[in-house]
Amino acid sequence: MTKLTQRLGNTATALALCSGLVFSAQAGAADLEAGKKIAFDRAKGNCLACHHIEGGKVAGTIAPPLLAMKARFPDKAKLRAQIWDATAANPNSIMPPMGRHRILSEKEIDQVTDFIHSL
Repeated sequence: MTKLTQRLGNTATALALCSGLVFSAQAGAADLEAGKKIAFDRAKGNCLACHHIEGGKVAGTIAPPLLAMKARFPDKAKLRAQIWDATAANPNSIMPPMGRHRILSEKEIDQVTDFIHSL
């Protein structure tokens, strides 16, 4: 392999990796937007019925505001578990068990988790 061929190969590899990162970031933004849409949808996630979320209209005040979520839930799996069934951690929780009661699909729970974790 000549130095030119090797250099071109390395450049092509770097460009492919960079374009993959850009695509991945765009896909991540789309997933966050999908999660936000579900969380704000009164017929789906309906998170705003109880929680204040930045950018939401007519937010509820009976549950904690959803902010600094990465600090509150460094392990995103615990946040997902909370959304899936909050009564597992707190039997007295009034939060509907989104997964156990099949209010949201597994994919929707993942999208909402990603969105909420980003706050």
